[in-house]
Amino acid sequence: MSTKDKIIQTSIALFNQYGERTITTNHIASEMGISPGNLYYHFKNKEDILRHIFGLYKTHLQDNFTPMDKNLDVMPQLAGYLDSLVELMWRFNFFYNNLTDILSRDKELKAQYLEQQTQLVEQVVAVINGLKYAEVIVIDESDIVELAHMVKLTVSFWTPYVKAHSEESTLTKQDIFGGIVKVILLFKPYSHGAGLEQLKQLQQEYSNKQLEVAQAVA
Repeated sequence: MSTKDKIIQTSIALFNQYGERTITTNHIASEMGISPGNLYYHFKNKEDILRHIFGLYKTHLQDNFTPMDKNLDVMPQLAGYLDSLVELMWRFNFFYNNLTDILSRDKELKAQYLEQQTQLVEQVVAVINGLKYAEVIVIDESDIVELAHMVKLTVSFWTPYVKAHSEESTLTKQDIFGGIVKVILLFKPYSHGAGLEQLKQLQQEYSNKQLEVAQAVA
């Protein structure tokens, strides 16, 4: 792994553990055992690091949220999207936790974020249309975009909600799976019959994963 990549990975780890706001480039350099000058050779400042991390976040979304294949079973595809969300929310949880503050300090990053979020809504709409086509859900066309925003809203603000309700303001992977269960719940009111049973089964699978993670760390 190159020094530049190590800086990125170390930054993500420190941001997640201690909070992005409290970590400086000096902390990152010290954790790596390199000089601040060496770090600045690769990145101009912390904002530059954050923009590169956002690039990884954006690439993850682009690679893992492609439109559903109508010729394949829809539920394994939905599970694949949800698994990708678990990875995204856990790997970049600092970004969700401090989103408003991070974006307020960097107009360039905020512009990139807003552009990416427009694309993300379109991706979620495509997923909802895939579920509708497969008759897992029944939803009016006029409600699809609004449901997409509700899904995105739940994902975007789940981790700060959890931390705000934790006495120690901590986040665990168990909490991430809990958020995925909430996402599935958003689809259930639009479902019935076989489709509802499929969603119930998927919900139970992620509830079980949540329990397995809790037991693994107990």
